[in-house]
Amino acid sequence: MRGGRVISNGRPKTGASFASPTHSLFGEWLTYLGRSRAQGFLRVFVRMKTLLAIHASARLHRSITRRLTEDFVQGWKNRHPGAEVIQRDVGQHPPAAINEAWIAAAFNQEAPSPEDRRALAESETFIEELSRADAIVIGAPMYNFGMPAALKAYIDQIIRIGRTFNLHPERENPYEPLLSPKPVVLISSSGAGGYEAGGPCAGMNFLQPHLEVIFHFLGFTDLSGVHVGFEEFKDERWLRSIEQAEAALGITLERLTAHGRPQ
Repeated sequence: MRGGRVISNGRPKTGASFASPTHSLFGEWLTYLGRSRAQGFLRVFVRMKTLLAIHASARLHRSITRRLTEDFVQGWKNRHPGAEVIQRDVGQHPPAAINEAWIAAAFNQEAPSPEDRRALAESETFIEELSRADAIVIGAPMYNFGMPAALKAYIDQIIRIGRTFNLHPERENPYEPLLSPKPVVLISSSGAGGYEAGGPCAGMNFLQPHLEVIFHFLGFTDLSGVHVGFEEFKDERWLRSIEQAEAALGITLERLTAHGRPQ
């Protein structure tokens, strides 16, 4: 079964998140990030060129999230000729699930063995891609009210103590993100509708809220989201949501590339 969440009026939500109730949990954290991280956002906008595109759909040819993600990639390249685009297709090439060897290696930071490095090799590749990127676009359909298993495996690989976050038990908020801030664009889809905040199925939506928490945890607080619903119905509601998503992506692309466009 597939489901998902509709962004109100198809407009991107920036700097916060898909109107989710989880956003209030991050108020103190955003204050903690402070002026230095806000300045980091400005530096990113000025030089933004490298884009990380993550595909999570198991479908290769009939995926609306793949099509819209590639449309965004093409728009990015049109505005940044010669820009690097990192393609990470977890839908077609699922990451390995973490295991006991991975966990032991992740916590053995002072004297990692060759075995530890091998266990974390895939994680290191993914984290290096995140570090190199100036922005991220991710296409994520909802499967069974949540994210595809391959995307969850990817997230487990990139949430790594001492590498993407630090832990400070003495602090009221013990988590410290270690990666540079960067904007994230989430393109989602669903077979039906009503999963938006306030919708009849909102309590069954575990896709956008989960990803929102993850990206805030990493320090990526500039989130934009578009959604295509009613994909299984292929009716006027579906066509309308595609049009709204395309328009919203255009607005988001213009915002993110306005300061880096070649003169």
